[in-house]
Amino acid sequence: MRESHTAHTALSTELEAALLRELRARFDWENYARFGERLVAPVLVLADAATRLGRWVRATRTLELSRALVLGRPWPEVVSVLAHEMAHQFVDEALGVHDETAHGESFRRVCAERGIDGRAAGPPETDASSAAEIDRALDRIRKLLALAGSANQHEAEAAMRKAHELMLRHNVDLAAAEAERDYEVRHVGDPRKRRTLVEAEVVGLLSELFFVKVIRVPVYLPREGKRGTVFELAGTHANLEMATHVYAFLLATADRLWQQNRQDARVQSGRDRLSYQSGVVRGFRDKLRAERTQLRGTGLVWVGDAQLDDFYRARNPRIVSRRRSLRLSGAHEAGREAGGTIVLHKPISSGPGSGEIRRLRG
Repeated sequence: MRESHTAHTALSTELEAALLRELRARFDWENYARFGERLVAPVLVLADAATRLGRWVRATRTLELSRALVLGRPWPEVVSVLAHEMAHQFVDEALGVHDETAHGESFRRVCAERGIDGRAAGPPETDASSAAEIDRALDRIRKLLALAGSANQHEAEAAMRKAHELMLRHNVDLAAAEAERDYEVRHVGDPRKRRTLVEAEVVGLLSELFFVKVIRVPVYLPREGKRGTVFELAGTHANLEMATHVYAFLLATADRLWQQNRQDARVQSGRDRLSYQSGVVRGFRDKLRAERTQLRGTGLVWVGDAQLDDFYRARNPRIVSRRRSLRLSGAHEAGREAGGTIVLHKPISSGPGSGEIRRLRG
């Protein structure tokens, strides 16, 4: 990746040492999770070179990461480049393959087997006809969601139901097709804030009803020397566009409804905010579930996307599941009633994500 600028505020000695410790810990985790601990730890170096994001150097057993990458891009991208360079090290030292090009057959196989992004430079080219079909589907959904903003409640509800049907039909057709699909990831949530029960409800809804897989991943903030978490969404480009829109829409709507309904007798105090807002999300989830049940009568049955499941499992080889209990209160029920009246609307726009990054790797 060629940098548009090279000025990066230097870290203090303490923060740089903490960053290198974090990178070492991440190397150890990736080595355990993806490489069966077959890699011998190299020397980790932050490089100032502007022509590449990372590089494995056999002669010095050095794994370099661009300082601009580490300080200027979201942590999941840093981890992706780190894993990419570890794959180079694995091919070199563990497999002993030295007669192929850097991104040859062995390297591509290692990356594919371990859920690592093996691209040498940027995202792959998308087939023009496939991209046009996705754009047409998104455009129809955008128009329906714009209609769902109508002041006429009947018209708004009908438009949202039609958008839901179109999304389901598009994904049922995709899942039934034999063609290989391209999947992407996006990251949502502020890593500087604690994740809340409301966010957990929203991403649970996305995972169930919006054709994406979701996992919470750790991140590191090098300039602050702190850890946090974000949610990683995996899916097709079109589904990620929708999911990131719904994520932002529901968080904003839950907050708006809370502000509007603070006087509900079932709301005892400000401490009921999260309970009420999680109820809002559950109410909307109930509404979409009912619509999905009705659509089964038209022959539209969602049985999942096996290719996406494989992509998700390869990307996350060590998944730990946790359950969170929810105390059902009067405030929660009040929120659930309000959530049942939500009409998903507003045109889709690019949601919060990690952005694109062109990769030039060793």
